[in-house]
Amino acid sequence: MADQPSWKNMTVGNIIADAGNASFRRTGDWRTERPVLDRDKCIKCALCWIYCPDAAIKPGDDGYYEADLYYCKGCGICAEICPVEAITRIEEEEK
Repeated sequence: MADQPSWKNMTVGNIIADAGNASFRRTGDWRTERPVLDRDKCIKCALCWIYCPDAAIKPGDDGYYEADLYYCKGCGICAEICPVEAITRIEEEEK
């Protein structure tokens, strides 16, 4: 019995204890809607990138900001914050 940890030493469930390990989990599978960028409307203001709570918006070499769908959970904050309505949300398709 001495080899088994007591309940006092166990990690609480649903907590990521190691810093930085969330980047190894592809949380985009949780999404029900995906963001779609209309480049003709986009003014490259970066508000979507600033407000994304999951850091799932990535700047491209061309100055546009696109969602990394491996990590985007589809919360819609980017679409709501866009001043020119360049981001819309579409229903995610079944895989």
